[in-house]
Amino acid sequence: MCITARKMREEEEAVEFSGLNRKMSLSMAEGWNQLNLKEKDEITPQMEASSTSTSLKKLKFGKLKVVRRRLLQRYEHQPFISCLAGFYSCRWKRYQRQRTEPGKCCCKMRECLFFPLLIGAFCFSLVFLYMWGEGKNDYNNFDWYNYGNLGFWFLWSLVILILASILFTYISLLLIGTFLVLGFSIACLFALTVLWGDHWKTVRLSFQITAPYLHIGAIAIMVLLSWPVALHAIRADKKVIQVIIIGPYVAILLFLFLIPLGMYSPCIREMGTLGPKPALIGHRGAPMLAPENTEMSFQKTIEHGGDGLETDVTISYDGVPFLMHDTTLKRTTNIKEVYPNDTDQNAALFSWDTLQKLNAGAWFLKDKPFSFMGSLSEADQNQAMNQSIYKLSNFLRLADTHNKLVIFDLYRPPEKHPYRNLWISRTLEVILKESGIKPHLVLWLNNNMRSFVQSVAPGFQHTLGRKAPVEDLLKNNIVKLNLVYTDMSSEDIRKYAEANITTNLYVVNEPWLFSLAWCSGAHSVTTNAVHLLNDLSQPLFLMTPQQYNIMWILTDLTSLLLISLIFALHWWRERNFSCCAQDSNPVLESGTYNKFRTGEQGKESSCILHRVVSVGSLAS
Repeated sequence: MCITARKMREEEEAVEFSGLNRKMSLSMAEGWNQLNLKEKDEITPQMEASSTSTSLKKLKFGKLKVVRRRLLQRYEHQPFISCLAGFYSCRWKRYQRQRTEPGKCCCKMRECLFFPLLIGAFCFSLVFLYMWGEGKNDYNNFDWYNYGNLGFWFLWSLVILILASILFTYISLLLIGTFLVLGFSIACLFALTVLWGDHWKTVRLSFQITAPYLHIGAIAIMVLLSWPVALHAIRADKKVIQVIIIGPYVAILLFLFLIPLGMYSPCIREMGTLGPKPALIGHRGAPMLAPENTEMSFQKTIEHGGDGLETDVTISYDGVPFLMHDTTLKRTTNIKEVYPNDTDQNAALFSWDTLQKLNAGAWFLKDKPFSFMGSLSEADQNQAMNQSIYKLSNFLRLADTHNKLVIFDLYRPPEKHPYRNLWISRTLEVILKESGIKPHLVLWLNNNMRSFVQSVAPGFQHTLGRKAPVEDLLKNNIVKLNLVYTDMSSEDIRKYAEANITTNLYVVNEPWLFSLAWCSGAHSVTTNAVHLLNDLSQPLFLMTPQQYNIMWILTDLTSLLLISLIFALHWWRERNFSCCAQDSNPVLESGTYNKFRTGEQGKESSCILHRVVSVGSLAS
């Protein structure tokens, strides 16, 4: 039975290669006519000596060529190429391409020029996605900026994030759309640089947390790239081409190996040197859980363990300080429904009786001011729907009852307002006489008439909203700095702390940014996310210099070993599976690829016969 099956296989193989035999005979005949006289004289005796088995040798040689071609296809990563072809052109049939000799380019000039463009689009989209992803802390500010320019509220920040993610995934899979991704990324980077240049400071700060992980990711990418780099470099037939391929790769690799020498992060510190966790001050309360600057918002901050409350104070036309951030009332109240003709009027030009008629909570459920808000319970939704504008005196009583610090921006009324020149004294009157709050709980931020305020209320903690020399701060009795988080500097914070001047950073919402502020030594932060940051028991990223050095060295050594092995593997394969091997003459026996002949006569015959076939193929 085994003998019968073997005979059947032999018959099938003979039929399969009969056509190939005829084609190769014609090809060899044409090649023979083009050989010179000396070569014909050399090969004629050898062919006459084996005339009885010429047809069988031709058949075996043709079958050998097919086997070698299949082996080379397997060696040239046919499944990987087919997968790329499917992703790139949606053609999922088996990918066939012309075989190229070592050192020759397998792509057309147009494809070679397009490849750098593809890489550029990927890099730009990656940079923008990282930049915008790390800017999540300021999404609300970005949406508020657009609201001020467009006049309506929409979560543009979330739309941009979704588009950037989709396009990055698109370009990562090598789908058609390079120009679209490249144009979108460049346009967004340019627009954000012009309109919101401070955001690059956030990106710079993020490197102090993410740099160690980005370093590992970049090294991993270089290890993956070593496979095609080694393949093309070793197959190149000119030293110049090899230098062009390997030179930039090695330069980038060395840069990545040594870049940790220039890295700095306050979260890489000796054990036991981390300071206390920064206090949390609710920015307009808890605006992710309740309508901003309302009683419900401040109560939520207190419930979630906030240490202080931040707000914005405006004075009504009849002299009642109330809480309102915007210049107008149209974003955070229902003034469009109650007073449709006064939507653009300054909030300070309304009387307190008029302001009390407005709803300050329904907008929160409708517009959703933050991209990543949690869902509210039915009870919280009902409470939010019934919020009204909050008086400063009530706000101060609430803070005093729960022993919470307060800090607020005080807005001067517009011209022709009755209290335009009395705004400081009127606010002090409410603080000292109407609210009864303890003076040490008040962080006085306004820099106008500071000497007068210090004389009237010496118990306030006077706060400055910018950096200044330590001598000037001590001279003006400043005990706290209220700085935007992009001005964060561990050296400055430490310098001010040595003079008993504490630092508050605003607005810090993201855990990674809070972790950085913690490691930098900030005394407190103003945040929209008290409920999230209060749960952090330690910084997200914290390690000793010894741990970081071990991670760095192990990463570099492991990657260097892998890259060396990949280059060695390609060198070995190219040496043993060269397309034009001259050191062996494979022979096919019994249908299997199992023996090499290395005799001088075999070498000579193989080379001449190889040229006959090659010349014949070119002629055909």
